[in-house]
Amino acid sequence: MKKIIYLLLISFSFTACEDVIDLELNSAEPRLVIDASLNWIKGTDGKNQLIKLTLSAPFYNLEVPPANGAVVTVTDTNNNIFNFIEDGDTGIYVNNAFIPEINGVYTLSINYNDEIYRGTEQLMAVADIDRVEQKNDGGFSGDEIELKAYYTDPEGMGNYYLFEFDIQETNSISLEVYDDEFTDGNEIFAFYTDEDLEVGSELTVYSNGISERFYEYMVVLLQQTDDTGGDPFETQPATVRGNCVNETNPDNYPFGYFRASEVSVLNYTVE
Repeated sequence: MKKIIYLLLISFSFTACEDVIDLELNSAEPRLVIDASLNWIKGTDGKNQLIKLTLSAPFYNLEVPPANGAVVTVTDTNNNIFNFIEDGDTGIYVNNAFIPEINGVYTLSINYNDEIYRGTEQLMAVADIDRVEQKNDGGFSGDEIELKAYYTDPEGMGNYYLFEFDIQETNSISLEVYDDEFTDGNEIFAFYTDEDLEVGSELTVYSNGISERFYEYMVVLLQQTDDTGGDPFETQPATVRGNCVNETNPDNYPFGYFRASEVSVLNYTVE
């Protein structure tokens, strides 16, 4: 009986030591977040485009607030102006008459809360995804499925790529960026593996042609969000600035990026 009482006292003491700690984090005024990717998928006319505007929010917020009521336009080098109209109160601005042009230069203009934001980008071409090859004995344990999406890099050009591996059943996306510094003019592949991949898994592979500046932006961003990070001696994450500026109030700079890409798409089912 004494032993039972002693064990109960120990368990109560451990329970009493469990306190909920709410960290008081610093907050800042909301900033505009620009998610503007003009994607021209091969085989389509590229007319339907959207731009998403949101606001930064405190860490514990469960929802991302939309940026409503902005005036959004994109202008090309031929002085065509494309008006993007908000869909309800979603913060998603839509245009159904966009004219994509390889190597065309586009300027994004946003008027939000009487401040003007602008960014300029070139629409970059991309090589086709030729095929996907599968290996079933990959990974450290030798039992993971590995996928390689092959493409042939154009010779004599500086090319940069953003690959997206979209897993449909888990609604998850893996991002990788590549350049052709050591693979110019050769057949090369983008690599993807996940321990949750299994026979029958369906995924969509997107290859986006991107500018050198966006490539460098993504390299830094992916390094900061790497799941394998956390070394206490690593450089601490810092704000990654995109290519959009606030011309009215430079100190109130936005987050996000404006890019324009030709996109190659391939659907694949794990065998």
